[in-house]
Amino acid sequence: MEQIQMLEALGLFDARVPRYTSYPTAAAFTPAVGAAFQGSALGALDPGAPVSVYVHIPFCERLCYFCACHTQGTKTLNPVERYIEALEAELELLRAALPAGTRMGRMHWGGGTPTILPPALIDRLNRALHQRFTPTEDFEFSVEIDPTQIDPTKIAALRAAGLTRASIGIQDFNPEVQQAIGRLQSFEVTRRCVDQLRAEGVTSLNTDLVYGLPHQTMARLEDTIDKTLSLAPDRVALFGYAHVPWVAKRQKLIREATLPDAGARYHFAEKAAARFAASGMEALGIDHFATPQDGLTQAKNNRRLRRNFQGYTDDNCQTLIGLGASSISHFPGGYVQNAPATAAYTARIAAGDLPGTRGYALNDADRLTARAIECLMCDFTLDLKALAETFGPRAFDLAPELKAMATRFTPFVRLSGTRLDILPEGRALTRMIASLLDREVPAGMRYSQAS
Repeated sequence: MEQIQMLEALGLFDARVPRYTSYPTAAAFTPAVGAAFQGSALGALDPGAPVSVYVHIPFCERLCYFCACHTQGTKTLNPVERYIEALEAELELLRAALPAGTRMGRMHWGGGTPTILPPALIDRLNRALHQRFTPTEDFEFSVEIDPTQIDPTKIAALRAAGLTRASIGIQDFNPEVQQAIGRLQSFEVTRRCVDQLRAEGVTSLNTDLVYGLPHQTMARLEDTIDKTLSLAPDRVALFGYAHVPWVAKRQKLIREATLPDAGARYHFAEKAAARFAASGMEALGIDHFATPQDGLTQAKNNRRLRRNFQGYTDDNCQTLIGLGASSISHFPGGYVQNAPATAAYTARIAAGDLPGTRGYALNDADRLTARAIECLMCDFTLDLKALAETFGPRAFDLAPELKAMATRFTPFVRLSGTRLDILPEGRALTRMIASLLDREVPAGMRYSQAS
């Protein structure tokens, strides 16, 4: 109880801070950095260095109330087919901008619901991508899968396209919780999806759970965790529900009175982490868990764990190329986001223009801060001497922030010279601690809660 009171006194249960899947966050992006920057960044890439490719499929047959992603509902495949045509046209624009021979080391299809695509469109999109990017020898291909929008023919098509890892959205298995978030998905349907994937030879499995949902209780979350573990996933992401109805209007369908309070959210996260640890999984960063043999665990043990727009990753590629509406590309020189609305995106593509509409050009100070925040988020450590090996003496410019962290967050951190460690009991504070490095918070910006 004393620890809870101390965390509360530090403001954990009231704080609203970024999740830091990038630095600066997308809130700091500006229209001054758009298609022109995108074109020059693409042309400047080293063809000898593989890139990661993210493809956004924004369509859903049902719109989950809790989701804050850029998505749109559809009951027919007509807009989906037109969108695939736009993706093919975007890939043509990329072909003209990219250095010849650019290879991809990773590819991920996210959404929305990528599994809304029928087998013919899965094959068509995959062929278009492989015509523009040659896969590396250790190429990995992952797809976000909705178990209610999958069947053996789609799985076979994805497998034929090279699928190596499936990411299955679960959130919570309780029917009342599912009803409240507009996502009905039984355990039996999910189990059947997993069995079909494994029968097709897809053995690597991620699952996504969410705590802090309406009507969620500890008993219901524990039941969801037990059922999830029975599926034997390699990785589990346990995200805190981000209630941001001023950003995602559909979240207004969720009654705030049904949401657990911040203290309950903290207990949910702690209890869930303990259950995953008891199952033999290892904690990674602030919200991921993986089996000891998984690549994420190996990356953590070797201090190679990274963080990007999909969360934690062992991806070594230094460039992420985002395709489709709202996708964000990360280049050595900065970030560019494609037009978020599907209509605006397709209009730019039809006009023969690259679709980037806003972004951020990184300077040396930004790169240093970005790496410092990533160290905190991935390793719970900020070592200025280690940073100096890459960034030189400028790394020690962060010494005042290091002291501010130690002063504000005692006794949950330990400062030893120019190294700060977040202690295990203080890891719930990680986003708050990292925010002390953030110099790019737009005035009036409201983020999700920290707990």
